[in-house]
Amino acid sequence: MQKEIEIAILPEKIEDEQYILQQGVKALRLKPQQVKGYKIRKRSIDARSKQVVYRARVIYYIDELPVPEIYENHFKSVQDGKPVIIVGAGPAGLFAAIRCIERGLKPIVMERGKKVQDRRRDLAKLNREGVVNPESNYCFGEGGAGTYSDGKLYTRSNKRGDVDKVLKLFVSHGATTDILVNARPHIGTNKLPHIIEAMRESVIEFGGEFLFDQRVDNILESFGQVRGVKLASGEEIKADHVIVATGHSARDIFELFHRNNWLIEAKAFALGVRIEHPQAIIDQAQYHCQVRSEHLPPAYYSLVEQVNDRGVFSFCMCPGGVIAPCATDRDEIVVNGWSPSKRNNPHANSGTVIQINLEDVPNALNDPFALLDFQKQIERKAFEVGGGNLVAPAQRMVDFVEGRVSMDLPENSYKPGTSSADLSEVLPTFVHEALRGALPIFGKKMKGYYTNDAILVGVESRTSSPIRIPRNKENLQHPQVKGLYPCGEGAGYAGGIISAAIDGINCVDAIDLS
Repeated sequence: MQKEIEIAILPEKIEDEQYILQQGVKALRLKPQQVKGYKIRKRSIDARSKQVVYRARVIYYIDELPVPEIYENHFKSVQDGKPVIIVGAGPAGLFAAIRCIERGLKPIVMERGKKVQDRRRDLAKLNREGVVNPESNYCFGEGGAGTYSDGKLYTRSNKRGDVDKVLKLFVSHGATTDILVNARPHIGTNKLPHIIEAMRESVIEFGGEFLFDQRVDNILESFGQVRGVKLASGEEIKADHVIVATGHSARDIFELFHRNNWLIEAKAFALGVRIEHPQAIIDQAQYHCQVRSEHLPPAYYSLVEQVNDRGVFSFCMCPGGVIAPCATDRDEIVVNGWSPSKRNNPHANSGTVIQINLEDVPNALNDPFALLDFQKQIERKAFEVGGGNLVAPAQRMVDFVEGRVSMDLPENSYKPGTSSADLSEVLPTFVHEALRGALPIFGKKMKGYYTNDAILVGVESRTSSPIRIPRNKENLQHPQVKGLYPCGEGAGYAGGIISAAIDGINCVDAIDLS
């Protein structure tokens, strides 16, 4: 027999198996010999009171032994299966490829960037010298933007598909089972590349293909039916099903659709800055302590406030993290954040952004590129104000709110460097004013947050795609082209690794095999 109950566990006891067994015996009023084992199904940190505890949903095995769960995939060869072209090897593309294998389809994955390990050299040069390779960077390459941007797996996308299926596929390819248990699962940038490689190897082992350094320059169509793709090399690859999973920064794909007179539309996105604090400030505020216990992870936060009828919210919070340069072209500044698996860097950063709506940008209802052009303009202005070489414009928090250019800047994690600037020169007035109004309020909500020890680094602009590629609800195909499946973040249907992975799976499930 099995019984599931919730228990509170002191941080120093979270790895103490005997203690957790005793808690179950006590709560269930059983004899110690009756409880043969346990499994933690879910756990989260409860820091609402001064005594921080873990809240855990624990399954206790009564008069029966626990059976260990084995995470294996039982795939069959699809070498001779019907081909499906997948454009992009980010989470949507990778999980679409695996789902193809499960359904007996042969995935052919086209990736404009490099293999995951080969990307490291380009990222090192980007961080060290401020040199952007437009085809290989934090956004483009195997694994997509998520590979070197943290591997956060927290999602609210439960209604879109099977989140546990996605997590278990990660585990079967090398992720720890902690991601099945933790309320805010996280793999870490140092571990995710090996998992991505293992997923690619699974696809290849069972008959799928990967083509790297191959940018798709056109999607072939005849009489409303997709016929394949044309690569930048001039080679054509034929298939009756093409999944476009190119991510939110592949702007050339939007141009491709526009050239072909296929529908695209402007879509709201969020814009702001990345804010970094010393991690100790966040720990003290969230854990009500002077020094964080070694048994607790670095603390995170989530903040939201309405200012001038606009929502200002934290986004992609990275405890123990690093601010990364995520530009995809040479004359723009784009920042994001990531953390290693241990989250052991001395800083905590988070995007803090405001939604940009269609009515905020002239002609956005008629011009599908209006919000994209607006995004480009802000990124190029940030580059100009920063002074070049990916040096980012930055300002201390209180200085920003009070309208002063900072005399100096605190030590921070952004490797290409920061330059003291007036961020009001970069951000649109309504974004700047909303941020100025929200930050002191955040400081009242979280002690220590509003401080000049925090730095604002501009700009956080790639939270999602500013263009949506429409698709039919019933079959997920583009309304004008049969067999063409807009997919994931770039098409406007996902907002993170898990939701993108689910969308990739859903697009493959929409393929009619009859």
